[in-house]
Amino acid sequence: MRKGVVVTVEIPGGTQEEYEETTRRIQAAEWFPPAGFIAHAAGPDGSGGWRITDFFESEDDFLAFVEKARPIFEQTGTREFIPRVQAAVNVMTR
Repeated sequence: MRKGVVVTVEIPGGTQEEYEETTRRIQAAEWFPPAGFIAHAAGPDGSGGWRITDFFESEDDFLAFVEKARPIFEQTGTREFIPRVQAAVNVMTR
């Protein structure tokens, strides 16, 4: 079993265009993929915003990623967000 953390980010008012531009820039960064990264999924939240779910090996790995990505978030106008971090008993990937 692979353990880690599930990180859920809600971005009220976030759009697919903003998400795609931010993701493009993150994936082009020399540090991508970040340490501890396992998986990522995103889509509309059903109420006019955007939801992102990430899987990392630890909360510290996720927080380090946010610090590296902060300049990109600022450049693309990504709204402030408060991540919800939960322990994952098992993370399965292909």
